[in-house]
Amino acid sequence: MTAEEDEDYAEYVSASLERLRRAAYLLCGDASRADDIVQSTLVSVYLRWSRIRTVDNLDGYVHRILVRRYVDESRRSWARVLLAWRLPELAAKPPASSEDADAVRAALGTLTRSQRSVLVLRFICDMSVAETAAVLNCSAGTVKSQTAKGLTAMRALLRDQWPTSTGSAIASRVADTPSELEEAGRQ
Repeated sequence: MTAEEDEDYAEYVSASLERLRRAAYLLCGDASRADDIVQSTLVSVYLRWSRIRTVDNLDGYVHRILVRRYVDESRRSWARVLLAWRLPELAAKPPASSEDADAVRAALGTLTRSQRSVLVLRFICDMSVAETAAVLNCSAGTVKSQTAKGLTAMRALLRDQWPTSTGSAIASRVADTPSELEEAGRQ
């Protein structure tokens, strides 16, 4: 690669790294795995940068690689192996102000891979139905049905988790807009 291409790549990575990490985290639910997925994605992008830097929808192209890396990694049985001789210490419980985001993140983690991928691309990466369909290489109808099924499942999980007025309020917010899903992606 030329020095100009290296600069373009560095600019792209610095501008999109946090979005990619957030999307990967919401896909897999583990910060370490998310970093591995992002690193693998960025290596693939770097190796093809001279050809793909002029693609019309570069973000969509990179998100497609990211989702494929996530799916490939989750298919491998060795990816679930714990390589430590003892279990890691549990993180401290987050402050109460992030309770809603944690509930949404947990509900997101229970969805199928396809539903989770569609919801993350649609509402966290802010892609349209057509862009999401192109990234996942499926039809727009599939994106719409997976979005509807995923949001329905999340509503039910949030209502079951918090049957009080708080849970109903969060579930209705997920029903109206994906603001809680977006908030979970920011944290």
